[in-house]
Amino acid sequence: MNIIFDQGNTRTKVAWFDSGKLVESRILEDPTNLEETLLAEYPVHRGIVSSVIDDSLFLELKPKATFPLFQLSRNLHLPYTIDYATPETLGLDRLALAAAAASLHSGKNCLVIDAGTCITYDMITAKSVFLGGAISPGLQMRFKAVNHFTAKLPLVDVGDYFDLIGKSTSSSIASGVVNGIKEEVRGTIQRYEERFPQLITIITGGDAGLFDALVKNSIFAAPEFLLQGLNNILDYHAEML
Repeated sequence: MNIIFDQGNTRTKVAWFDSGKLVESRILEDPTNLEETLLAEYPVHRGIVSSVIDDSLFLELKPKATFPLFQLSRNLHLPYTIDYATPETLGLDRLALAAAAASLHSGKNCLVIDAGTCITYDMITAKSVFLGGAISPGLQMRFKAVNHFTAKLPLVDVGDYFDLIGKSTSSSIASGVVNGIKEEVRGTIQRYEERFPQLITIITGGDAGLFDALVKNSIFAAPEFLLQGLNNILDYHAEML
């Protein structure tokens, strides 16, 4: 049994996996005050902590764990090879998503699109090589930028989007942001498909619903896709020790 902690920019999740299958996942209301009982709810053999913020969650959990607990880093054994000019700058969430793709779609060219705070594009080849990709502003970041860097334009959200042609300033901003993202994603996938044959596109993240029915032959990953990647890294690392 593995326990997985994933601390993102906006929320922290915990999950338990048994033999590669998800047993349970939760969103933690207060990750700064973890009860030791959380670590003992299941017969855990090992765990991993991933945080895009800092080391505090790992440092809090480590003394309480009665099993080997690892912190996700680029120094762990990964189920793929990294071909990236600055691996020390590679986001931990991107490492985990690449691991999920490499494990669940072994032998396939995979493009992973994570529509979260930022939109990340990551390419993993059929030979399990992580090539890199792209990072662009996410949905909410674009809405906030329009409001922040102008004098009079309002802060809107996706609920203001009704049609391609905006009939008000708010709906025009929403149309520009939403359709701009859709066309970015569509065009990016098309360019990757031209370079990599039989490409599998995996779309995940909180705003993945924007792309429903947008792109053919895409896989809309379950919310636990990143957790699955962390579990795959943990299992692979343990096997290599």
